[in-house]
Amino acid sequence: MSDTRRSEPATPATSPSPAPEPQRQEVTLRQFQELIRRMYVEKDIQRGVDGTFMWLIEEVGELAAALRSGTAEQQREEFADVLAWLTTIANVVGVDLTQAILEKYGQGCPGCGHWECTCSDEEKP
Repeated sequence: MSDTRRSEPATPATSPSPAPEPQRQEVTLRQFQELIRRMYVEKDIQRGVDGTFMWLIEEVGELAAALRSGTAEQQREEFADVLAWLTTIANVVGVDLTQAILEKYGQGCPGCGHWECTCSDEEKP
C-alpha cells in the first residue's frame, strides 16, 4: 500500500515569515513619559513650552471633533495624541507626571479627601 499523503514543499530560507501578532502591552505613565522623552525631547526643547502648548491645544480641538462625530478609532488616536503632547510639555518643564499625580490624587479627591468624590457639583475638586 503506497502512502498517498503529500508533503508540504519546504519553505526557502529566504522567504519572509509572517509577522507575529502584536501583543497587547500595559504601559505605566512613567514608562510612557520616558518613551515620549526618548523619541522627542530634543525637538520639544527646541520648540519650547509655548510652541508645544499650541500643538496640545490643536490636538484638544481634534479630540473635541472626534468626540462629536468621530469613530471609536479616531477618538482613541486623539486621546493618545492629547496625552502625548501633555506629556511632552511635562518633559520640557521637568515635571514627573507620576509624582505629580500621586501628590495631587494619591490620597483621594483633592477637594473632599474621599476616594469617591463627595464634592458638590458646583465645586471643582
